[in-house]
Amino acid sequence: MNIILYLVLISTVLASGSLVFLIRRADQKLLKLLLAFSGAFLIGISFLILVPEVFSKPAPLAGLFVLLGFLVQLALELITEGAEHGHRHEHREGEKTAPWLLLIGLCIHAFLEGMPLVSRFATEVQHSLVLGIVIHNIPISLTLMGLFMHYGCKTTKAFIYLGIFALMTPLGSLAGLAVESNITASLDTFFTYSMALVIGIFLHVSTSILFETEEHHKYNLQKFLTVCLGLLIAYLVSLIAH
Repeated sequence: MNIILYLVLISTVLASGSLVFLIRRADQKLLKLLLAFSGAFLIGISFLILVPEVFSKPAPLAGLFVLLGFLVQLALELITEGAEHGHRHEHREGEKTAPWLLLIGLCIHAFLEGMPLVSRFATEVQHSLVLGIVIHNIPISLTLMGLFMHYGCKTTKAFIYLGIFALMTPLGSLAGLAVESNITASLDTFFTYSMALVIGIFLHVSTSILFETEEHHKYNLQKFLTVCLGLLIAYLVSLIAH
């Protein structure tokens, strides 16, 4: 895994979180469009790049791990309450520990996404996964920073928390690389299943984003075009990847 990709993953989270000072509550329409785009892009690269990669290998339990990833993300949202797909929480009494719970849930989410970023997958597949994570992390980081500020965290502490979150995907990749360097080549299936797990996470997050972008599950023309743009770019990325 190239160190430059790690720096991209970290810097985009920090830069995206900084946008909270520019995009206020009055600009929620922009955030919803950004979420719609990221959800469409995630589901696009999942079906066009990641799913074909996983199911091209002899891994009979791959489908089961996709479902497991879906359930893992569902379980994580018991902690994060949907921050992965742009949910903002109203401040309630007794919520002072919520920033830690939110951070822990999102860190697990980000760590798992980094696990398949190893050399056993083609460079094009790695880069496609990194691009999906980066685009997905833009609205997450923006929402996360806003929630930290909402919970009363000072700006410095909020950025420290955001920095911890930014490190999780590279740390997940390093954990995968550690497994790769210490295990025999016969464990290719380990990485295939870790990718399948991430696909399940992506599918849960992307479908949640697409259904929750607008109230009552309705889309106006602007959101429909945004989704189409996300799918189109995912298709173009898939052409480059292959």
